Amino acid sequence: AALARIDACPLSIHCWQGDDVAGFERPDAALSGGGLQVTGSRPGRARTPEELRADLEAVMRLVPGPCRVNLHAMYGEFQGKRVDRDGIGPEHFKGWMDWAAERNLALDFNATCFSHEKAAEGFTLSHPDPGVRAFWIEHVKRSRAVAEAMGRRQGTPCLHNLWIPDGMKDLPADRWGFRARLAAALDRVFEEDHPAAFMKDSLESKLFGIGAEAFTVGSHEFYLAYAAARGKMVCLDLGHFHPTESVADKLSALLCFQDEILVHVSRGVRWDSDHVVILDDPLAALAFEIATAPPGKTIHLALDFFDASMNRVGGWALGARSVLKAMLFAFLRPVERIRAAEAEGDFFLRLALMEEAKHLPFGAVWNRLCEMRNVPAGAAWIEAARAYEARAARARR
Repeated sequence: AALARIDACPLSIHCWQGDDVAGFERPDAALSGGGLQVTGSRPGRARTPEELRADLEAVMRLVPGPCRVNLHAMYGEFQGKRVDRDGIGPEHFKGWMDWAAERNLALDFNATCFSHEKAAEGFTLSHPDPGVRAFWIEHVKRSRAVAEAMGRRQGTPCLHNLWIPDGMKDLPADRWGFRARLAAALDRVFEEDHPAAFMKDSLESKLFGIGAEAFTVGSHEFYLAYAAARGKMVCLDLGHFHPTESVADKLSALLCFQDEILVHVSRGVRWDSDHVVILDDPLAALAFEIATAPPGKTIHLALDFFDASMNRVGGWALGARSVLKAMLFAFLRPVERIRAAEAEGDFFLRLALMEEAKHLPFGAVWNRLCEMRNVPAGAAWIEAARAYEARAARARR
């Protein structure tokens, strides 16, 4: 029964681990500014859409569960032409849609409001300059149209997520002004309704960022209130909160009032550092809350990390496998026995059962899942990832 439930947990694999968040807008594209930083410079990153798609396929061959692919707007295919972000359209993502259709994959999408000269000052949708705000409003509108086109093509909703880096390094004098501008800009972005059958919007908050340590315009409270008022989905990133906050605890609070939520699975180490995901306590707690959510509630899962200090494909696969391990472990726990102990007021029994569940033979079930899906079990996948990287790195020198 636990193995069967994995099929209901598609994981959206983020494209930006494969090329260090560079994108394909220019031949020499690289991440710059906007509160983001990639550490490491390991050789062999993907330089073209074809190389990135090959890397994604290598990852998915190592993941024993259903996958989607998550794109950012800067990963369009522009045939060498300079297409600014307020000019993108579905035609620039036809190659991705064709590739996904051939492999029976679904795509998700994100507006890219960073790594651009009009984001260099640290503000986009909340920028004091009306012209700069208009540019980013148009970009997000066009990104939503791309997401709808993807959803129509694949026959399942494309999730369009919006994150902006807007914030200040030091104390602001007018928090109200920035947030009022952001709210007004979002209202303009969402003026056009897109059918939920083809695309769904989500808003991603953040506690702080590089160069935005003192003030983040799009905070959790801001987006939570906006989403509730405007009927949008909230996106929670595991690395976007204070280290002592539990994102797992937030799920049941939000899902009392919403039917859907998006979770970006990342791993922050002391700050939002987007480390490769591992099966740690925060991830296990998140999976348990997802596994025990009541019927009619949907939690969408997507990866979000980037690390160029290690084998990129190996890190990708490690993160994806860790999420699926966490979900399988949660499905295998004796939830009804644990809940019965709680209902009876026997809190010792509840805690003891939770602790004993940690020693149940999870590994054997995980290996069985891998064998069923024709994916390397045990540690065999590690050599497969290393061998792929060696071949790719030689070809990309």
